[in-house]
Amino acid sequence: MSYLRAFGKYLPERVVSNDELAAALEVEPAWILSSCGIEERRYAFDSQTLVDLGVEAALDCLKNAGTEASTIGIVLVSSGSPDVFCPGPASAIAARLGLGDTPAIDVPIASAGSISALVLAESLAARFGNVLVVATEVMSRRILRTPEGKNNAILFGDGAGACLVTHEDAGFARIEAVALHTDGERAGAIVVRDGQFSMDGMAVIRQASQKLPSVISEVLAKAGVAAEELGAVLIHQANLNLLDRVAKTLKLLPDRLFTNIQRYGNTSSASMLIAAAEWRERTPEVSSPIVLAAFGAGLTYGALLATPTSE
Repeated sequence: MSYLRAFGKYLPERVVSNDELAAALEVEPAWILSSCGIEERRYAFDSQTLVDLGVEAALDCLKNAGTEASTIGIVLVSSGSPDVFCPGPASAIAARLGLGDTPAIDVPIASAGSISALVLAESLAARFGNVLVVATEVMSRRILRTPEGKNNAILFGDGAGACLVTHEDAGFARIEAVALHTDGERAGAIVVRDGQFSMDGMAVIRQASQKLPSVISEVLAKAGVAAEELGAVLIHQANLNLLDRVAKTLKLLPDRLFTNIQRYGNTSSASMLIAAAEWRERTPEVSSPIVLAAFGAGLTYGALLATPTSE
């Protein structure tokens, strides 16, 4: 068995409101809010790198876990917005954490990288012990903040999240079921090419509206858990309208779907772990099963279900 031990997060201090962004995009702030439900997002300062954000989230996670970096057996880092494709940010983050020759692997899947890494971590923990998953994104440098790029520019923000997965019974929740799939025939809907992010928004919404409820239902069935038993559903914060569709399809209780996209925007693969970290801060006593799920480039989509343990 593998366990979720802790989450962590880091958000840059720079807040970008709809008013500020609307001026650059030549749109009305009200249009941004109605289109995606986002009120503001965070942008990294020019002096901050994607690695900087990831290290801060990792340190926050380790602090929350009450452990040291030296206990980590392997690092998995997700990012769809690295400055350099190879080597990706994993090796630099591991070095900054002082991990010596500890293996550090990149998972370069925008939006769905964190769920992909968690599914891998569930299996890798038996061999490596503590698995540190980090998702770090500076999407503000991968979009066009111009009228021509407005449909993507209104969505994205910067940030990093982290999770520590362990094979020891030392976590707050035991991983009961995972599922991971890729629909390669539709992979062209989300692309990062030559440092520029592009997305067929309507196709992504349509596919995610179907695939997220499907994969969540899959892990519910595997674990023998009903949707109404869930204490929290922590989904990639892509678009508030999409999140509402998923909640309605699954018939979730109104307070079960955690959202913070209103304040942070879509932080790609970091968003699910940032949401999980905030949820955990507000939920010191976990008494019901939780689901984490994401959808993104590939088109890759997956989910993880965990049940509470006695900490």
